[in-house]
Amino acid sequence: MKRVAIVALSASVMFAAAQPARESYEPGLGEFMTATQLRHAKLWFAGKQNNWDLAAYEIDEIREGLEDASRLHPSFDGVPVAEMIKTIIDPRIEELEKAVRAKSSAKFTVAFDGLTSGCNSCHAGANKPFIRIQRPTESPLTNQNFAPEK
Repeated sequence: MKRVAIVALSASVMFAAAQPARESYEPGLGEFMTATQLRHAKLWFAGKQNNWDLAAYEIDEIREGLEDASRLHPSFDGVPVAEMIKTIIDPRIEELEKAVRAKSSAKFTVAFDGLTSGCNSCHAGANKPFIRIQRPTESPLTNQNFAPEK
């Protein structure tokens, strides 16, 4: 039994060594922004349903994605992406976090609109004013229930 395992292990190591090294995948800035846009929509529906746990989760996911975008694409086509996220978006995310911790629908709506405005400000500053984000009118995800767990 031990010989079979050693032979199998040796064969898999030799096979792996014979394979050319694959380059690691690095998402482009567009992939990060598309994921952020989806999270932005999910955040809206979570907040509108007073699902504060889900809203907090989506805010955290937005933050993580934008941190990765800043790290991998600190500037893009001469646009200081990381600096724009730090100065324009991060303070708005902090306001959203406060609203969610307060479980305040009114504060959430104001903070969400502030984040949305910040997104559009960044897009305009990046010479992409044609990318205009807004409050979603319906969920792009018909397979997710945004109501809080009972």
